[in-house]
Order: sequence, then C-alpha cells, then structure tokens
Amino acid sequence: MPRGRLITIEGLDGAGKTTLATRLERALSEHGLAVALLREPGGVQVSERIRELVKDPSLAIGERTEALLYAAARAQLVEEALEPLLSEGTWVVLDRFVDSSLAYQGGGRDLGVEPVRAINEFATRGLRPDRTLLLEVEPELGRSRSRAREEPLDRLEAEHDEFFERIRATYVELAQAEPDRIRKIDAGAPPDEVLRAALEALADLL
Repeated sequence: MPRGRLITIEGLDGAGKTTLATRLERALSEHGLAVALLREPGGVQVSERIRELVKDPSLAIGERTEALLYAAARAQLVEEALEPLLSEGTWVVLDRFVDSSLAYQGGGRDLGVEPVRAINEFATRGLRPDRTLLLEVEPELGRSRSRAREEPLDRLEAEHDEFFERIRATYVELAQAEPDRIRKIDAGAPPDEVLRAALEALADLL
C-alpha cells in the first residue's frame, strides 16, 4: 500500500487555517482518498493535555519551556497518530506542524529558527510534510478575526503586534527557503477561492 501524504496548513492566528482544513478534508475525501484531520498542539490525548497548558493565559510559561512543550506534544502526535496513519496509506490534513514552532518560537519568541528546528527534528524523527499550505494574512486582519470569535483569546493570541510581525516575517523566510514544499495562499480571499487555490497547490500529489 502506498504511503499516505502529510498536508500541513500554516499561518498566523486568524488566517482561516481551521476552516480550510475542514473543507480540504471533505474535498480530498471526494477524490476517493482516506483522509484524517488533526490539529496541533493536540490530536491525541497527551497532546491535547499539553495544549491546555500551553494556551492557558493564566500561566507564566518561559519561552524555552513553551518551545519544548510544543515539541513534546508533536512527538506524541507523530508516534501515536501520524506515523500509523501515513503507514496505512491515509492522507493527513494537519492544522499546524513544525513550521509553526519555527515561526512562533523561533521568530516570534526570538529563540532562533535553527535551535527550534533541532528540537523538533528529534521530536518528529525527521518527519516532513509532503506539502505545506501557508495562508498569508496581514497581522491586523488576523488579529481582528481572532478577536471576533466568541471564545477569549489564548495566551499566544493575546501577544503584542511586534510578536506577530516577527512571526509573519519568519513565515516569509521559510517559504522562500522551500518554495517546492511551502505554497503561499492569499487568506484574504473568499473561502471558495482559498479552497480552490489549496487544491491547485496539491494537484501534482493527487
């Protein structure tokens, strides 16, 4: 049985990642593929527990601790869900993966992309996405979308503007470094156009 594909969706908070992930799962299923939709941090019980910790606005979490918690959640997800699913031929649509840590902790927290990449190489055993869809949105628009949600902002969503600008700049650098893997999509377009662009970015894999 051919190995499944790992499709990751990246971008700033409020870019529409969850909306695209849900619609993309449905569209790929209509192509006759076995598809699983997962999120980060989370997807399995241990990782969901870590998600509660790392997003809790009442906790003071150090920058290195934050990076290690995300890597730990990711390690469990890879071992318990991603590798088994991919091995059995399932396509996985994953809402965030290693690039989020490179952008948020490496860039946003100023820890450096390469140190954060190193701990995630260990955590994931070198697992890389077959394709990454980067939803590009201006930080101001993303933050306005986040604030419009009913639930309160989490610990990262409540950060200052400069934090998100550093994240955006890091995502740009990552996309420039790996243009074959990371495909940029205008997240300000209507949802149907975003989905269409996503499917076009995956056409060579289908």
